[in-house]
Amino acid sequence: MASTDGSKPAWRKRGLILAGVAALMTCGSAALGQDASALKKDMIGQWELSTTERSKTCVVTLKGDPSPHGLKLDLEPGCAASLPFTKDIAAWTVAGLDIVRLQSATGEPVIDFTEVESGIFEGRRENEGIYILQNLAEARSLAKSMDQMIGDWAFVRGNGQTVCGITLTNTEVPPDNFQAFLKPKCDPAIAGFKPEVWRLEHGEILLMSASGDTWHFQADDNAQWRLVPDTANPLILVRQ
Repeated sequence: MASTDGSKPAWRKRGLILAGVAALMTCGSAALGQDASALKKDMIGQWELSTTERSKTCVVTLKGDPSPHGLKLDLEPGCAASLPFTKDIAAWTVAGLDIVRLQSATGEPVIDFTEVESGIFEGRRENEGIYILQNLAEARSLAKSMDQMIGDWAFVRGNGQTVCGITLTNTEVPPDNFQAFLKPKCDPAIAGFKPEVWRLEHGEILLMSASGDTWHFQADDNAQWRLVPDTANPLILVRQ
């Protein structure tokens, strides 16, 4: 029945609303599909799968060719010995909008990764810990940077006064860290914290005490490493 006041009938209004919702859903699905397709394209290539401190690594080549349960990939020989769970990985895909999934031959997820920084993906396996998926070339550049961190450093205040020394080693402390040794006659604040292990993570030097407390040092514009958050009396790590 037509409306007597010139407005659209209720059934027609409902039809227009439903059509609008359908259009929005269609557009949203298309946008999600485009984002997933773009991520798939970006992921094709060689990646390093590793523990957070890179003591155990595996090179994964992600391909764009379809397989029965996702897209094809290659694992370098020795992956299963280094990271045992990789023996179950047979394919990969993008799940949802932004999850990079390494999965089994039956399509079950083995590990899911999400991007935490540009080009760096992080995934967790229950009762095992966190793993990193990173572009192979960038990962090897990071390894070189980590090698450069090994050796003697000084803690220096903003006024240039050296208040302590520390040695960063490549002696592994499972699961993810390396030994660090303070030198004698340290500033009380540093001696009280007493960092015992370290690692390089997401562009920061992390120093950790026996209690698990962590100091974060970030590189500044002068190629030094400053404790963050910064203070009026900054603490700086300087290579000796």
